[in-house]
Amino acid sequence: MTDSQPNDPATSAGNDLGVHQAARLEKLKKIEALGLDPWGQRFDNRLFIEQVRGKASEVQFRKADGSSIPLPDFDGGQAVDYKAWKGEQGAGEEIGPEVRVAGRIILMRTAGKLVFLNIRDLTGDIQIMIPKGHVSDADFELTKLLDFGDLVGVDGRLGRTNTGELTVFAAKLHFMTKTLEPPPEKHAGLQDPELRQRMRYVDLTYNPESLQTFLKRTKIIQSIRSTLAKHSFVEVEGPTLHTIAGGAAARPFVTHHNALDMKLFLRIALELHLKRLMVGGIERVYEMGRVYRNEGISPKHNPEFTMIELYWAYADYKVMMDLTQQIIVEAIEATGQGYQLMWGDLPIDFTPPFQRKTYTELFEQHTGLKIDDSEGIAKLAKKIGLDPTGKHPDVVVSEVFEEKVEDSLIGPIFVTDYPASLCPLTKRSSSNPNIAERFELFIHGMELANAYTELNDPILQESLFKTQLDGMAEEDSMAKMDTDFIRALRYGMPPAGGLGIGIDRLVMLLTNSRSIRDVILFPLLRHE
Repeated sequence: MTDSQPNDPATSAGNDLGVHQAARLEKLKKIEALGLDPWGQRFDNRLFIEQVRGKASEVQFRKADGSSIPLPDFDGGQAVDYKAWKGEQGAGEEIGPEVRVAGRIILMRTAGKLVFLNIRDLTGDIQIMIPKGHVSDADFELTKLLDFGDLVGVDGRLGRTNTGELTVFAAKLHFMTKTLEPPPEKHAGLQDPELRQRMRYVDLTYNPESLQTFLKRTKIIQSIRSTLAKHSFVEVEGPTLHTIAGGAAARPFVTHHNALDMKLFLRIALELHLKRLMVGGIERVYEMGRVYRNEGISPKHNPEFTMIELYWAYADYKVMMDLTQQIIVEAIEATGQGYQLMWGDLPIDFTPPFQRKTYTELFEQHTGLKIDDSEGIAKLAKKIGLDPTGKHPDVVVSEVFEEKVEDSLIGPIFVTDYPASLCPLTKRSSSNPNIAERFELFIHGMELANAYTELNDPILQESLFKTQLDGMAEEDSMAKMDTDFIRALRYGMPPAGGLGIGIDRLVMLLTNSRSIRDVILFPLLRHE
């Protein structure tokens, strides 16, 4: 009846699946011979399986006197012998709503003149019972041509089996699509991570937890947009092809426009175009989209990833902290989770407010050195395998911070007030010009968000760009001055707070996914 029954040789190692593909093609021909379209047609008015399950309370028992009573509590945690219960009620019959469902076959079995299917759609699974005599002879013959993975539609009555399982009792079977490839063995799903990422269509079909991860991702993104709408933000779409790769220190992907005969770069950040829009009067603006960095691949890095950048006129980095916390908390609530989450075997407590500590106090706490002790920090750098030779003391501080501090940040924790020399795009503190009004949000050593009180002084910005570019190699992504951006600032950008959040990393943390590839539908992979 099917090519993937338990213990079927189709599931054994090294088996030639061509035999089973041929069997499916033969069934395809027989379906066509029955006058049916093996690729299906329009199927109106179907309900999602979740909606059908929501009708469970409408299934009742009608007694001989015409009165109806509800069924026992099948979801209360106690085993119920539904057949015995019906016997106690005397003469009568079960009644339930007529429903129409469609989905992929994930389980099949026969019991005499009964065929049982379990089908799955976007929202869940449900059992289908096809009794011989309750469907047409042609429909019952069709059941012999079904395979795991086929898509079917069913008209029938919602009810309960003798064991109490919610079931659609079929009255009419509709064939929707023949699957020509056998599914993974015994519906355990693909287990090899690379195969799951390469064959995401199979992963989503047979690994329900993977589908749920990506459905949660959608809810998280919808929640972020909803949160920003409450604050009157405007969503925009900036160019993905840039003439200058700016807004971050990262190596770009380079391409060429033939008609204009010019070099272009896939964007490495969203910042500079959004700030131009701030100048133009869009005072609360954001973009959520793909950016591209021609760099390494790791569990936390993919060359193509999604981020959000936003800018809020007349705000500062402290406003951005409050907004970041609100975005994350509301995303957790949108996915129906509590604030206590696990990430692998690591707990995360997202209960607001999130912890806040300055860069300086964290550095001194974890190294035992004062942040201005350049000699002691250089010695520590050498001890942990870093080379401080010829580097600005603040650069050495930054490298030591990354090695000694970041991995110990359990979080969520806002690390605030960075050394100004490390933050050329950031406004300095009015009380201490050596401090930049910047924060990064860390959770279990992973940077999730980065925010500034934005620099809007065009004279200082141009000077800092020149200093930053001094001595850089031509191929470096920041080795060009964005003169148009400086010109835009000269027209006047309001003081503002700016924020960037890595969407993929946020989804990783809120879906208990340890690799960024598990939350990107189609991550970059080597050629097969």
